Amino acid sequence: MNTSTLRDLPVEQRLHLVEELWDSIAAGQGALVLSEAQRQELDRRLDAYELDRDPGRPAEDVVADIRKRL
Repeated sequence: MNTSTLRDLPVEQRLHLVEELWDSIAAGQGALVLSEAQRQELDRRLDAYELDRDPGRPAEDVVADIRKRL
């Protein structure tokens, strides 16, 4: 399937394909290799979280705030 064929699909069907692709990528994450820079950045962020311990805000609250602004 080429990209012009994909563009001809209804948006709902394209979104479904994107979800399926994303799920297949997520399932195979063990096959992805991080670069040293990526590993260091993840370690830096984890260290920062462990110092701060701020879990942030629930996703539902963030989405609700975004919807209020639309």
